[in-house]
Amino acid sequence: MDLIGKRFIQYYFKVIDPIGERLIKTGVHPHIITWIGLIFTLVAANFFRLGSFFLGGLFMAIAGTCDVLDGRIARETRKMSKFGAFLDSTIDRYNDVLIFLGLMIYFTQLYIHVLIILAIAGSLLTSYTRARAEGLGIDCKVGLMQRPERITYVAGAAILDGLLGWFFKALFGMEHFPVIVILWFVAIISNFTVLQRIMFIKRKLGDIK
Repeated sequence: MDLIGKRFIQYYFKVIDPIGERLIKTGVHPHIITWIGLIFTLVAANFFRLGSFFLGGLFMAIAGTCDVLDGRIARETRKMSKFGAFLDSTIDRYNDVLIFLGLMIYFTQLYIHVLIILAIAGSLLTSYTRARAEGLGIDCKVGLMQRPERITYVAGAAILDGLLGWFFKALFGMEHFPVIVILWFVAIISNFTVLQRIMFIKRKLGDIK
């Protein structure tokens, strides 16, 4: 199951490819793009904290694009390194947590806090299971929701909320309906992805009776 869609992915790369090419020509180091992505995430988290969901979603999407571009620049300029991969993965975890913390500060309802905690756990464990599997010599990329899906859905819902929040409130009688729905979705599907990876690794190790 593809939670993003091939056409969307093709269009997205058609948009960002020229940006990547220009950055490569400037000679910028991919690590710089990684750190810039973290800065954009901090800005996004602050907007979420303040309830400015459109701007929060926009800056979150920009931060996610930085995460795509740093890898591409590293490959194209042959600056890939083990430390670069480690740094990128580490900053990604900070980015994941910061976004959810911004949302947690804004929302006051206990059940939404629980959803956010579950979403954080699912996000971090999705990455951890892959890293741990690689330590066991297993390539584990299975699962419905990886980081690109999380960024796309959360950022998209926030932007939609900022643009049409009044409409959803009139229709469903709930503030920030798109964001809350996506938090439910991410909380459930990200943890389901962890379960998928556990079962995949178990099969690969031949431990199923």
